[in-house]
Amino acid sequence: MARTVVVGGGIGGLAAALAVAQQGHQVVVLERADRFAEIGAGVQLAPNGLHALDRLGLGDAVRETAVRMEALRFMDGVSGEHVASMPLTGPYQRRFGNPYVVVHRAELHGVLLDACRRHRAVELRSGSGVAGYEQDAVSATVVLDDGRRVGGDGVIGADGIHSALRGQLVGDGAPVVSGLTVYRAVIEMSRVPDELRSPTVTWWAGPGCHFVHYPIAGGKYLNLAASRDDGATEAFAGIPATRERVRREFEALGDIPHRLLELGDDWRSWVLVDRDPVRRWTDGRVALLGDAAHPMLHYAAQGACQALEDAVLLGSAVGGPAGELPARFDAYNAERRDRTAQIQDLARRSTRLWHPAGRAAEERNAMLSSLSATELHDHVAWMHGARDFGSADALPGSGHAVRAPQQAGA
Repeated sequence: MARTVVVGGGIGGLAAALAVAQQGHQVVVLERADRFAEIGAGVQLAPNGLHALDRLGLGDAVRETAVRMEALRFMDGVSGEHVASMPLTGPYQRRFGNPYVVVHRAELHGVLLDACRRHRAVELRSGSGVAGYEQDAVSATVVLDDGRRVGGDGVIGADGIHSALRGQLVGDGAPVVSGLTVYRAVIEMSRVPDELRSPTVTWWAGPGCHFVHYPIAGGKYLNLAASRDDGATEAFAGIPATRERVRREFEALGDIPHRLLELGDDWRSWVLVDRDPVRRWTDGRVALLGDAAHPMLHYAAQGACQALEDAVLLGSAVGGPAGELPARFDAYNAERRDRTAQIQDLARRSTRLWHPAGRAAEERNAMLSSLSATELHDHVAWMHGARDFGSADALPGSGHAVRAPQQAGA
């Protein structure tokens, strides 16, 4: 029986641990924090993410607590005009085989954590910060911050955008600062006027900014996320922001988005970062997944989905003899790199759709409003309809990423 060490106890790391354990292998999960927990608010899961959870045996558990979205709505944030909606029921679900849902990040993490705790082959170790790795022809070893070592047949790095394993494997320095700041808050749905409640992901596009909201936690809360193209040059995370600051940053938006923004009490802000795509995120018996491998801005709403896809394919990769692991990891890398790079690029370019002003915004609105529901579904089929999660899934043709509102990130 092979043994795999997973570094990182977030959504991707726990999904990978479960996928590997289901292949009959022992797994040790190392988490830097003192306990296994997840912070944050809403996570959008398109059908491809639910397909990955179904393959892990957890799709039904997630669907029980998730809120099913009826549409992705694109609004002109200045005039208040409804520009276009992509229906997510009926033909969408029949075509892609699953609904489009939103779930609280802690709920999704909890489902994965419970499954790992129940599996006899998974060992969870908190308080285990990782500094790097070593390997030879037959094994790989994780080196902890305190010098201890944890060995196995292979290592999976799921330690996020600041991954210590990526620093050693890829060596591409600090993440790329996007120049975008996002302000986030969660409010009780009972505080939201009835006419502003809907089971949709709604985003309001304005000049150099946009605002997204959707229900989470079974509809008990409304998740608010407002992004500003402010040219920020230094990264920060989770810094408190006043309502006055949010009001000032998004003063270009109209009455309805401002009514919702005014409801936010405990605003916090982040300068968004990502990394350039790389061709290789494996090294012998070491492989990266999720944000450690291909961190992306959240504007494609695919970060969690792509980590889950990675985990499923990594589970398959470790299913053979331990001696074949380097070759299997290489195959995983080859299967995933083009798909994930395409989504990284899509997320970066999404503000071209969301942030125009004046005549450019009018032309965008006219173009989007001319598309039928079927045409909108065609544009997201390569992402939302994926079942194989690799090169077998079609990639979009040139221009798709900026022609339709396929970006729904918070």
